[in-house]
Amino acid sequence: MTLTQLKYAITVAGAKSMNEAAHSLYIAQPSLSASIHELEAEIGIELFWRTSRGISITPEGEEFIGYARQVVEQYALLETRFISKEKIKKKFSVSMQHYTFAVDAFVKMVEQFGMDEYEFAVHETRTHDVIEDVRDFRSEIGILYLNDFNRKVLTKLFHEFQLEFHEILQCGIYVYLWKGHPLADQEEITLEELAEYPCLSFEQGDHNSFYFAEEVLSTYEYKRLIKANDRATMLNLMVGLNGYTLCSGIICEELNGSEYRAVRLASKETMTIGYLVRKGVAISPLGQKYLEEIAKYRDKGLL
Repeated sequence: MTLTQLKYAITVAGAKSMNEAAHSLYIAQPSLSASIHELEAEIGIELFWRTSRGISITPEGEEFIGYARQVVEQYALLETRFISKEKIKKKFSVSMQHYTFAVDAFVKMVEQFGMDEYEFAVHETRTHDVIEDVRDFRSEIGILYLNDFNRKVLTKLFHEFQLEFHEILQCGIYVYLWKGHPLADQEEITLEELAEYPCLSFEQGDHNSFYFAEEVLSTYEYKRLIKANDRATMLNLMVGLNGYTLCSGIICEELNGSEYRAVRLASKETMTIGYLVRKGVAISPLGQKYLEEIAKYRDKGLL
């Protein structure tokens, strides 16, 4: 297995056909096909399915390409640092469910590392995408929650994807709403009191199973339910329709403003928020700093 073969495989994975990949690599298509076949024979798995309509990556190929990208990126860093002597960009990527505290920790991490050249990425996205991003090395860390309902299903998926889940905190369930909501001044709210107001839930796309819901009590029969796909829309619906969502109770006024609040839900349900990483892959200094920033919320009693 060579670095060139890994680069070839990554290019083929992003192309629609072997001809397209060969053209972008400036090599002959038969040479590229032969190189990929040799790689597949060496590692003992089929990376791509070939059909008359083009190529597609196999499940085993997806995992292999994820590792290949990491190797190629690490080599590029070595080459930049020790051969070309160029200044190395700071790189870090994190994927998360829609948690403002996780975004705020990202902001604090970026501020501490200064405003020199960097390549950072933060993805507020769907639950399954968080898991896939970490599996495929698009993100070093993923932030999501487990509870008694989804734990068995998601833990099985983590195992299949060679991922590890580490607990950050455990918390109760809160109702997140705007301060003008008729129930906003209560110390505790019941589900019965919420019945006449729309429950807001994040859309999960092709993986719209109860197990992938970002909100706990996903199987509860809500009288009124509205799905949205981003946090800004969710906040607008809270104000415009007196909607609400269920959350961890953490409020980050620096990002969302001071017009919203979290009120304890009358429920014994709890949730465990944690982070996902690839099994056996060390966390980078940037990743460690990011997790330190999240831990500060817990240490201050804000989680």
